[in-house]
Amino acid sequence: MLTTRFTEALGIEHPIVQGGMMWVGRAELAAAVSEAGGLGMITALTQPTPADLVKEIARARTLTDKPFGVNLTILPSINPPPYDEYRRAIVDSGVTIVETAGSNPEPHMELFREHGVRVIHKCTSVRHALKAEAVGVTAVSIDGFECAGHPGEDDVPGLILIPAAADQLTIPFIASGGFADGRGLAAALALGADGINMGSRFMCTVESPIAEAVKERIVAASELDTNLIFRTLRNTARVAKNAISDEVVQILNAGGQFEDVRPLVAGTRGRKVFEEGDLDAGIWTVGQVQGLIHDIPPAGEVVRRIVAQAEEILRRRLTLFGDPAPVG
Repeated sequence: MLTTRFTEALGIEHPIVQGGMMWVGRAELAAAVSEAGGLGMITALTQPTPADLVKEIARARTLTDKPFGVNLTILPSINPPPYDEYRRAIVDSGVTIVETAGSNPEPHMELFREHGVRVIHKCTSVRHALKAEAVGVTAVSIDGFECAGHPGEDDVPGLILIPAAADQLTIPFIASGGFADGRGLAAALALGADGINMGSRFMCTVESPIAEAVKERIVAASELDTNLIFRTLRNTARVAKNAISDEVVQILNAGGQFEDVRPLVAGTRGRKVFEEGDLDAGIWTVGQVQGLIHDIPPAGEVVRRIVAQAEEILRRRLTLFGDPAPVG
């Protein structure tokens, strides 16, 4: 077992987290990851209403009795969802682990603290991680530039970001962006992280509730098959390379503004990709790590083989230095 500060703080067996993903983080996937000893996440805003979230949490509990969490991503919006009601649904359902992302977690901390909820805050820089630590989160998930979705505007890859975070944080943290196998977990631990968070890898599993065509595209794709959109708007997002994201990049690079691409990037179009398998229906997120994903196994198998591979790598590396001297 790879016991770390993160596994001890969250009460889980393995230092592997299935991060929250819009339209993907449903009960079957979260429960499968948790049942294998990792930490699965239900994505709150995938559920149309807070009442639906309560039902999804209850459904996950019929599939596993092990800890799982709920992702709550807070983003600026013209018509924001009822975040307060989603928070209340989480605590009233007895969930004790929450992944926050998108904005400063401080406005949510009082309610979560009152109900014994441990918060993992997802961010893309050391400075934001330190702010999250200061407001009392239990752990941080820090995204390198390789990640799917929003990598921030600093363009710092994990090989630099992880040890930089390790040098300054005192709370446990996990590394996100670019992880798909035991080599990545072993590397993250060596760089100072307490575990890993994976999105794209878990998208490409049996329990992932997205169209098979999307999973097959991930398997076939290389690390070169993503686009960075919204760069000129300082709101960078890494998405799959397809006809729509190519067009978005072209329009914005030519001086276009968000209104010029709004119809192309509508969330309803991305949802259609996942639900119907039409790969050019809209933009959809995936990381460069897709170049390391070659199959569509059960989520539990992913967890188990990553841990086994990481343990084997770490033990083999230790033998390079001979037998350790006896302690005491």
